[in-house]
Amino acid sequence: MTEALCDRRPEPTLERLLADLVPPPRFARARLDNYVPDPAFPSQEDAKQRVTEFAAQLGRPQGGGFLAKFRRRPTAAQGIYLDGGFGVGKTHLLTSLFHAVEGERVYGTFVEYTDLVGALGFQRAVDLLGQSVLVCIDEFELDDPGDTLLMTRLIRELSDRGVAVVATSNTLPDALGEGRFAAQDFLREIQAMAERFQVLRIDGEDYRRRDGVTEIVSLPEGTVREHAQAQEGATLDDFDDLLGHLKTVHPSRYGSMIDDVPAAHVTGLHGLSQHHDALRFVVLVDRLYDREVPVLVSAAAGEGGDDAEVFSDLFAPDLLRSGYRKKYFRALSRLASLAHDGAGRLGADGRAGA
Repeated sequence: MTEALCDRRPEPTLERLLADLVPPPRFARARLDNYVPDPAFPSQEDAKQRVTEFAAQLGRPQGGGFLAKFRRRPTAAQGIYLDGGFGVGKTHLLTSLFHAVEGERVYGTFVEYTDLVGALGFQRAVDLLGQSVLVCIDEFELDDPGDTLLMTRLIRELSDRGVAVVATSNTLPDALGEGRFAAQDFLREIQAMAERFQVLRIDGEDYRRRDGVTEIVSLPEGTVREHAQAQEGATLDDFDDLLGHLKTVHPSRYGSMIDDVPAAHVTGLHGLSQHHDALRFVVLVDRLYDREVPVLVSAAAGEGGDDAEVFSDLFAPDLLRSGYRKKYFRALSRLASLAHDGAGRLGADGRAGA
């Protein structure tokens, strides 16, 4: 019988939470020398050079000898904030920096760090992370004031201990001035330590569009079900059931919920009009994308039907105009890529296409 994600209720241990503080599989091979800047956007080359220099600085000896014992506290560390639209290579640069630096370093998304603080308590989390040379924070969020203040306090305390912190944001690539606005929001929230961060604006187009992957491929429901049943370890879920299940699982556990899943299958895909459902689904898409799990989807009746080749309107127009729109547009891009990979599995697995 084919398993469903709805059957999974992960309870990750503290050891698992700590073990997950590394770059996700999709970016395991990301390095500075294989980041290829788009010549049409010079800020990409500038960011690559600055991150390269920053990695070299972290690798330099900090000095010691006779004077070291008189130092009462480490010098506050400098950091970088990579600001820009989705798909311009910010995560690639962040993971490349992680791999370029030696010593203790950790990497996680904003929500993974907030969950770690919740599991450990603030001071214990500071003591643990404070042993690192570098802390990488992907997808820094400004949506929840409480979480934002928690994370900015964490950053400040880590920086005071001499830990370098590098973070990324996501903004719409075509929203004039909005990338700068996000950077200003970030700096205002951490105004007590703003001088410790250099903001690097990275312009460009979503790299996934370079491959022509712009739309979510919808397959006939029968094809999706048949493929799911034929693939060992694959999951099959009705979209509404999945949305209901996501309410019962903390978003920080969505990654462990898809452990060892070779492909995810979803039937009855339809448009979303409520933020709470949409934002939870965005986090699931992010974790599927990070772990390179292909997704095969079929649209619900009335959403294109079994004969549809493209699914559109996943998020209602008012959601795409909201303060969360950067998340929604990123999710559309990533789900289109995953669905393209999923549709490609049909031929690769020796099955008939849609």
